[in-house]
Amino acid sequence: VQLVESGGDLVQPGGSLRLSCAASGSIFSINAMGWFRQTPGKEREFVAALRWSDGNTNYANSVKGQFTISRDNARTTVDLQMNSLKPEDTAVYYCAAQIRSRWFLNYRPSAYDYWGQGTQVTVSS
Repeated sequence: VQLVESGGDLVQPGGSLRLSCAASGSIFSINAMGWFRQTPGKEREFVAALRWSDGNTNYANSVKGQFTISRDNARTTVDLQMNSLKPEDTAVYYCAAQIRSRWFLNYRPSAYDYWGQGTQVTVSS
């Protein structure tokens, strides 16, 4: 499975961005997709996850009501709509694919098998 993120940019506080993650390869084997973010010197942080079979979602408390994870009907792309962005949302955002059925661990980076290269989101005036 190959994952390619896009959509990162510089945005002012209060603005919105939509990140996309295009999956290719053995996409039929994907159990769930997740978005994580990381800032220098910190561990990778869970943002949101979506289970492929039924569209069930999970969000970090810090982004509930602010971010929305979704997928396209062909199940080849997972998006992250980010609204009301704050400077503390600045990070490199990564998408990840979970092959093994570990939905109950969807908030843990170790539960994911494939990762994209990341896309930079900077929230600043």
